[in-house]
Amino acid sequence: MSDQDALRERFEALRRAEFRRVDECGHVYLDYTGSGLYADSQLRRHKEFLASRVLGNPHSENLTSLAATQLVAHARREILDFFGADPEEYMVVFGGNASAALKLVGESFPFESGSVFCLLEDAHNSVNGIRVFAESHGAQVQYLPLDEELRLDPDAVIPDAGEAPSLFSFPGQSNFSGVQHPLALIEKARAKGYSVLLDAAAFVPTSRLDLSKARPDFVAVSFYKMFGFPTGLGALIGLKESMAKLRRPWFAGGTVEFVSVQNSIHQLALGAEGFEDGTPNFLGIAAVPAGLEVLRGAGIDNIHDRVKTLTARLLGILTALRHKDGRPAVDLYGPRTSEARGGTVAFNLVDPEGRTIPYGIVEREASAVNISLRGGCFCNPGAAEVAFGLPAEEALRCFENVPRGSFTLRGFAECLDFEVAVGALRASVGIATNDADLDRLEQFLSGFRDRAFASSEDGRAA
Repeated sequence: MSDQDALRERFEALRRAEFRRVDECGHVYLDYTGSGLYADSQLRRHKEFLASRVLGNPHSENLTSLAATQLVAHARREILDFFGADPEEYMVVFGGNASAALKLVGESFPFESGSVFCLLEDAHNSVNGIRVFAESHGAQVQYLPLDEELRLDPDAVIPDAGEAPSLFSFPGQSNFSGVQHPLALIEKARAKGYSVLLDAAAFVPTSRLDLSKARPDFVAVSFYKMFGFPTGLGALIGLKESMAKLRRPWFAGGTVEFVSVQNSIHQLALGAEGFEDGTPNFLGIAAVPAGLEVLRGAGIDNIHDRVKTLTARLLGILTALRHKDGRPAVDLYGPRTSEARGGTVAFNLVDPEGRTIPYGIVEREASAVNISLRGGCFCNPGAAEVAFGLPAEEALRCFENVPRGSFTLRGFAECLDFEVAVGALRASVGIATNDADLDRLEQFLSGFRDRAFASSEDGRAA
């Protein structure tokens, strides 16, 4: 048996043991970049844990409160260990999700006039949003361009940061295209004078992040993207020396050592607690070690290799899909091979004349046969604008003429005379994906192509 066959059998066994509900429900789940799937053992372990303990709100000295405090501390240690982070150097700050972690950096970073906030055009909106904080303090915002594969343009140059505190951010893996941007950007940006914020939400579910080697100042992760449960919980993993430079503009219960109303004074708690927003989600935090154990048991490097193989097959399915006259039936956005990319693939179906089929039609038909794809721009407008070739001036005119509350992608497409795509489909593979899932996707896409164009002499969708 080859290594690839052995790996496939290992993950087929994992699917039967931990994710059998996917087959029992007849689903093809291809939205792992949207959310991971929880394993059965996670739920069992968490239920047994909660059923055998009495846990109270931390921030007190009573027995149940101390028990909760201890489990939160244990989860912090497990997270640091999973990412190879020295607890003497790094801390874990819990929040609602990766967006909350990114917002914490943005609102607390000491931007000032002369600062630079530098980021890639490939950025989730939770990173794009930091520009509001930066600009409000007089900082310059600079985007680095992408090339045709949606990778960082090889001619792009990170500007010098200067003397003022400056921040550089990039995603370890694009949630739009699956591109894995090189972690070497961390040291390149540091050499230019930046603190570095790594958006690792799409990267760490299927790739190893070793913080003993790659050393960003701040890392944002989301646990439901890593292992499905719990939702509503993420973390900022930060170098202690870098966290000490942040300036929180707010405080809440549990984040302070003291607050005085009559003297109008407060003092934030030292360590991670000073950056958290009141009572942490201590029952959700208790579930994190079980999720990490699922990834450890499968082996993050094994997961990476398995996803790479599945991604290569997915790309092959999409690039091979053609119309009767041999013209491509798919527009693929991003790299066409599995090298230096994750299991996230964005695409659109097109008619024989190359016109984009609205993604919503395909998404709805896929849902009707229990296939979960995702449609839209995936909260990543920069990558989408490059991928679709959106004309900047025409798009601006459309944006400015849309009353607030009435924007739709269909209306946007109409404003652009349907000349370019304004959204896409996204298929993403993960720990429980198997070849049967991709077989069903291939059958669906081929069937959609045949149904849509079989009765149309001019090749337009029937």
